[in-house]
Amino acid sequence: MPKVTVDGQELEVPEGATVLQACELAGKEIPRFCYHERLSIAGNCRMCLVEVKPGPPKPQASCALPATEGQEIRTDSEMVKTAREGVMEFLLINHPLDCPICDQGGECDLQDQSVAYGRGATRYEENKRAVTEKYMGPLIKTVMTRCIHCTRCVRFSEEIAGVDEIGAVGRGEDMQITTYLEQAAEHELSANVIDLCPVGALTSRPYAFEARPWELKKTLSIDVSDAVGANIRLDSRGREVMRALPRVNDAVNEEWLSDKGRYMVDGLSKRRLDKVFMRKRGKLQAASWDEAFKAIAKAKPGKAIAAIAGDMVDCETMFAAKTLLKACGSNLIEGRQTGMDYDVSNLAAVNFNSTFEGLEHAGAILIVGSHIRWEAPLVNVRIRKAVKRGAKVFVVGPEWETTFPATFLGNDLSVLNDLPGEVATAFKDAERGAVIVGGGALKGAHGKALALASEWGADFNVLHFSAARMGGLMLGFAQKGGMADIVAAKPKVVFSLGADEMDFEPFADALKVYIGHHGDRGAHAADIILPGASYAEKDGTYVNTEGRVQFAEKAVFAPGDAREDWTILRALADALKVDVGFDSFAELQSAMIAEVPALGVEGLVDYGALPKADAAAKAEGTMSAYPIKDFYLTNPIARASEVMQRCSSELLHGGELAEAAE
Repeated sequence: MPKVTVDGQELEVPEGATVLQACELAGKEIPRFCYHERLSIAGNCRMCLVEVKPGPPKPQASCALPATEGQEIRTDSEMVKTAREGVMEFLLINHPLDCPICDQGGECDLQDQSVAYGRGATRYEENKRAVTEKYMGPLIKTVMTRCIHCTRCVRFSEEIAGVDEIGAVGRGEDMQITTYLEQAAEHELSANVIDLCPVGALTSRPYAFEARPWELKKTLSIDVSDAVGANIRLDSRGREVMRALPRVNDAVNEEWLSDKGRYMVDGLSKRRLDKVFMRKRGKLQAASWDEAFKAIAKAKPGKAIAAIAGDMVDCETMFAAKTLLKACGSNLIEGRQTGMDYDVSNLAAVNFNSTFEGLEHAGAILIVGSHIRWEAPLVNVRIRKAVKRGAKVFVVGPEWETTFPATFLGNDLSVLNDLPGEVATAFKDAERGAVIVGGGALKGAHGKALALASEWGADFNVLHFSAARMGGLMLGFAQKGGMADIVAAKPKVVFSLGADEMDFEPFADALKVYIGHHGDRGAHAADIILPGASYAEKDGTYVNTEGRVQFAEKAVFAPGDAREDWTILRALADALKVDVGFDSFAELQSAMIAEVPALGVEGLVDYGALPKADAAAKAEGTMSAYPIKDFYLTNPIARASEVMQRCSSELLHGGELAEAAE
């Protein structure tokens, strides 16, 4: 490890580190615009200038200069100070005086660094350059006159997302950053360029002119739009969530977030259930809590009571429902609302055992029945990293547009019974392999995929697409035969905990009670609606598809008469005259952790060893389509979101969103 001296402080730096990284290890702040830890080095902006000896007697860009033995680095000399002032002066030559009306104001790198490193005056008297606006779709607002050509957005699109949609045209003063033929940026991670942009050139179109950062309350939360469990920050003002931003967590989402997780938050305030409804003479009419509880008690369900959990429910809600049903003498609980019925006796067999970080180091990857770009865009990013390291990828299922070289092996799952030789060779040659089974293939290919992973010594992974799935399985929220068992039991009362994707037809004779937050499919089919809280309106524990326990905090209060789900279930216990043993959220959480201790510790859960694979297992069935038909409209919050509807219409279906009058 080379030794360098930074402003008189001697330290060892890792092999291959740059001078900028050496300065940061020494605790020195180096200004930068184009450099980003997760992107390739461009060396465009020249803001990170330092003085290095031995070397030419001039400032050098520290981001692109390797740290070598014996270097003496100065970050605070007069030469460096003057050079940085000069660079900042050049950057501001064409920058418009937009700060008062710019959405980046208050969290802008250019503002911060011009104050810290710039001169207090300008010597420029010529006309400023102006650039025509570019259209980058319904999510990204552009004011390209502000662009300083750092190319972070270009490098993100090419290197991380793998979609070459943004690039530079022209040279010198005529250089412009634009999308290909000025089309919308259409990939699932497009809005991350807003976070990366160090100036106000790329900002959030739905959030434009809505709020200033200092007005907002910041709450740590978890994204529930898929099973990745991306760490997010909800920014709220009053009782409204204004935006969701990614938090840095290298083990889960690094610092990226899918467009759906970021922009579906406007759906939190639309189509909300904010009062109790009961079906009277075929129509849903407003009612009181007391009326609803009396009607449920009047049904006298006894043991004939069932609870079905939706895809975005927290563990505490599921545990409260389980406890209520247990007190009533029923065990009819299920979380796989669409009818899946795989074996859950060993949770390691339905877990993403590679972990997201570990997937990057796989040398061969077999994907069975999963459209990963739509089911888990952030896992797709990890696979791209593995491919850059030389991994070979094989896919069983209908073809989809991958962002990496991949070999499609057909739609028939039985191809797993007799795979082409190149697949076995790739796994044999790889130090580490990974088999990924999507939700759509669990029924037909789980056993065979497990046998193949065992034979190759590869990691076996199941990629769920529901934020509530692993938490529900840990709590035992599953029947051996899935939803079929619930239907066969013919319950008198069915509690739907935000389950909007399920088929309510088999429960035509039952009293259907919907506990949820949006007027979606579940509410339309219900006999009684009890308004609940969304993920942003309650504390809750979530477990992602790799078995990582994470905690989300309450950002805002639920609207109107809506209540947190556990309080509704606690009140139902009184109405049904049973004892559930908790009266507060703390008591509920303690009881849950006492039953499942792993839910009390944030981090990866150890599910033990995989079950012994059945070498004779066979895969069968054909996949004609993947479970997710529309990336932007997979849950009730997204379906209520105007932004997500616009994205679906424009980016997937090529149409314009119709106005109300149309």
